[in-house]
Amino acid sequence: MQVAKVRGTVVSTQKEPTLRGVKLLLLQLVDEEGQLLPKYEVAADSVGAGVDEWVLVSRGSAARQIQGNEQRPLDAAVVAIIDTIHVEDRLLYSKKDQYR
Repeated sequence: MQVAKVRGTVVSTQKEPTLRGVKLLLLQLVDEEGQLLPKYEVAADSVGAGVDEWVLVSRGSAARQIQGNEQRPLDAAVVAIIDTIHVEDRLLYSKKDQYR
């Protein structure tokens, strides 16, 4: 899994029929220091994440193990909205502090 920040949504009027009704998010990947990387990817949202939230993204066959995604052509899926990240004895990220 990878930590990422939701930067926006992706809208597609023409897509594979099994993707109808699936919310697609544009994610910016985050490194182990909490810095945004210049890498982006699109992932299916299975948890209702919103713009600016930090999330966990699962890739590959693991993205298709989410109930309902088994037959969808997915490479990535958002599987969690992050509340906090602690590394060693320091707080790397807190959703609560993000909105102060």
